[in-house]
Amino acid sequence: MAAAKKPSSDKVEEKLICENRRAKFDYVFDDTLEAGLQLTGSEVKALRAGEASLSDAYALPEKNEMFLFNAHIGAYKPASAFSHLPIRPRKLLLHRVEIDRWAAKVKERGYSIIPLVMYFKEGRAKVRLGLGRGKTGLDRRDTIKDREAKREMDRAMRRR
Repeated sequence: MAAAKKPSSDKVEEKLICENRRAKFDYVFDDTLEAGLQLTGSEVKALRAGEASLSDAYALPEKNEMFLFNAHIGAYKPASAFSHLPIRPRKLLLHRVEIDRWAAKVKERGYSIIPLVMYFKEGRAKVRLGLGRGKTGLDRRDTIKDREAKREMDRAMRRR
């Protein structure tokens, strides 16, 4: 008897865990990249329960590896005997070429690597990283002005 084929779908479903909404306001992103996370069992269970925050998180290259710092993954209560530290450096799973390219930009040009979104893709925890520069006060004012103009246009279109 032949094994049943899995229905092929072009779109891979992603289950959102958490998002760093503040990053889009504070940084201008030039490039994004998807990376896997090296996690313990209790961390995966906590992520499935939605116990995560990327608010102060950032990534840095160290010795040909990339690590995620200050990402908070809360404790999973049933695994309290085998629990993990909520904030610890977590290794990001990337290809060496990607690590080297982004490490060079961070070192030379003053870019920062900021995690934007954490999600599950095909059952595996992933994080979308953004390579960006910090916005200045003028850039932030321009962003606010553009957002307000868009809102006004939307309101005018709805009134018609």
